[in-house]
Amino acid sequence: MTLLTVRGWRRGAAGIAAALVAGITATAPAAAATSPVDTALDWYDATAAAIATGTRPQVTNSRAWAISWLAAARAVRTAPTGAVRDYQDAALASAVHTALSTLIPDSAPTLDAALRTTLDRIPDGRAKDRGVAAGQREARSLLAQRAGDGLDPAAVNPPYPTPEPGPGVWQPTPPSFTAAQQAGTRFATPFLLDRADRYRPGPPPALESERYRADLAEVRAYGAADSTVRTPQQTATATFWLGSSLTLYTGILRAALAQSTRPTAWRTSLVAIFHVALVDTQITTSDAKYAYLRWRPVTAIRAGADGDPGWTPLHETPAHPDYPSGHNTYAGAAEQVLTALAGARARASYTITSPSQPGATRTYTDWRRPTEENVDARVWSGIHTRTADEVGVRLGRDVAAYAVRNAARLFA
Repeated sequence: MTLLTVRGWRRGAAGIAAALVAGITATAPAAAATSPVDTALDWYDATAAAIATGTRPQVTNSRAWAISWLAAARAVRTAPTGAVRDYQDAALASAVHTALSTLIPDSAPTLDAALRTTLDRIPDGRAKDRGVAAGQREARSLLAQRAGDGLDPAAVNPPYPTPEPGPGVWQPTPPSFTAAQQAGTRFATPFLLDRADRYRPGPPPALESERYRADLAEVRAYGAADSTVRTPQQTATATFWLGSSLTLYTGILRAALAQSTRPTAWRTSLVAIFHVALVDTQITTSDAKYAYLRWRPVTAIRAGADGDPGWTPLHETPAHPDYPSGHNTYAGAAEQVLTALAGARARASYTITSPSQPGATRTYTDWRRPTEENVDARVWSGIHTRTADEVGVRLGRDVAAYAVRNAARLFA
């Protein structure tokens, strides 16, 4: 069964989720694998290159991915009978080009060149013209729908007054003591969630609890810049996963897309659903962080009764509260989407790089191992407690599972 047919997407939410998961395990046509040109992969790379320009907040970039690929997914599934491939390739390229040129205008010249390359290899005719028109139409419609959604840089990072200091209360952290970031994301409009606090976790462990004391002791020992117990391998893991989750997971999602032999409509929708889920996850992460305002380990370790005023983490602490870990909400959501839609294991091993550890690579065979490394990495960096990491993973998985269950609404 082709998953993203019009009839399939009009089923109820539960039915579409079952169709998505069940369809993955079925024998799939090999069109993508045998074609000499992979338009979806070409435009994935073009999107990644456009997103990499500038210094926008991560969630703003996630929004650009979600809008451009959701527009493409909507456009390609309207293909008429006949020259389906030509229509879908034109629609995909046109949708992503139109959306990204609007959202990231500095990239427009490069995107224009990529569009010409794609369209030049598609035979002129009705299918090509209709595909271009469909892509433009869906992109413009979605851009209008998402206007003012609260995910622009100014809305994501509004001025945020520093809370009054007190035990457990977040304060700006050394060395930069930057004001709180991402506080506005919690007010943004999700793509699918009805409210930001739908999956808000319970409060973090009490400061006097055994769990919190154990958490802090672990960070103090393993996350210190001058730790004598952290191994070189643990330091490497912390450094590899230090960078932007969006940047790191761009390689992981690309592997899933490149290895898939599903039809174009399915592959385009995989990218769209992934980023829709990740936008909603980042909104819920901001909600939880600023609901609890839990201080970071560096503040706790320096301020405790047996505190160490000179304690310094291996890596600089980001400027927002500890609980839950944003890297791990991202990891949990990404793992959940890929497991639900591409299976628990990759078709083949895949290798990714990291901007925070140039020259290093890591190779995986599934989507879970990166999550496990993220949990450890934030402790070994000295910037999160293990509880914040583990709760973050659960929150991300919950939001992503909701997105997959409700994916039909994206195409209604």
